Amino acid sequence: MNRIVKTVIFALGVMSVTPPLFAEGETDLVVTQPTTPISTERGMAAWDRIYAVASHPRCANCHVDARNIPIWTDDATGMDRVHGMHINAGESRLGAEGLMCATCHMTSTRPNTIEHAPPHAGIPWQLAPVEFLWHGQSSVNICEQMRNADRNGGRDGAGLVEHILHDVSLGGFIAWGFNPGAGREPAPGTLQEHLDDMITWTAAGMPCPND
Repeated sequence: MNRIVKTVIFALGVMSVTPPLFAEGETDLVVTQPTTPISTERGMAAWDRIYAVASHPRCANCHVDARNIPIWTDDATGMDRVHGMHINAGESRLGAEGLMCATCHMTSTRPNTIEHAPPHAGIPWQLAPVEFLWHGQSSVNICEQMRNADRNGGRDGAGLVEHILHDVSLGGFIAWGFNPGAGREPAPGTLQEHLDDMITWTAAGMPCPND
């Protein structure tokens, strides 16, 4: 197994922290904080790439509305349909009212190697909170949600970066999105590039297309 290596570069030096191990096959992450101001133009370019990830089926299909129904996407055609077997995650967003998501989606950091098998991650499988609605949403809508602490889990810019690092340390859903296993198209780019873009966007003040 690899280690996440957070290397935070400041104007006055370098500090390294080595947190817990995470799923085999992931890439070591390097966190580089900018030492010069980031322009709005660079921030918006980073946001466009973040939106491409957030709106991709690997991410958006579990960021659904209050109907609590996850989405399946045919990677070959790009067509969406509701999760088979009449699955509804309920208000708990993890199936506590009926059939738990964990009934099929086990919690494990082992690689997803079996095509068409229910995917798994290192944290309990569940829908994102309903406030984090991404499926079918525009760049403006997702951007406004992501930068609003009342709708993003109380996170500021540093908190959004730390959210990625914490998820990856557990082998969670963000890490899975870039390495979903056999038969599934990964989110665009790499995990490192997504982290870099989040750092750039937040350092630029989290600009949105409608600003």
